[in-house]
Amino acid sequence: MKKLTALILLITTPYVVLADQSADHAMHQADVFVDGSAVDIDPDQIKQFTADLQGGQVAVVSVMGMVCDFCARGIEKTFKRDKSVTKVDVDLSKGKVLIAFDTEEPIDRAEIDRKILANGQNVTAVQMLNI
Repeated sequence: MKKLTALILLITTPYVVLADQSADHAMHQADVFVDGSAVDIDPDQIKQFTADLQGGQVAVVSVMGMVCDFCARGIEKTFKRDKSVTKVDVDLSKGKVLIAFDTEEPIDRAEIDRKILANGQNVTAVQMLNI
């Protein structure tokens, strides 16, 4: 009987952990979602972000749905994997993501939308700046 109990615990334990993780993420539904398109970004923040960059473009992305540092870090990690991205800055409180690209080619807005959506948030606006 003890072997059967241990086997049942081993089989059901991963499901309990997964349920706990999804319950934590479901709590975000109660948090306030900042709509980045409703908040202006400080021009000094853009100057500071671009100070050490040499050419390329910067996408100022307004995001809705970032409610915690985990959300922000997920977006940051996603864009850092892109070889054309040289720098990323996520401003959780303003719902903004600054992404520096090292290319002069037009940036694919749909690709930015897809990456943000894959992290569970929505893009509400994108502004491209040449540096």
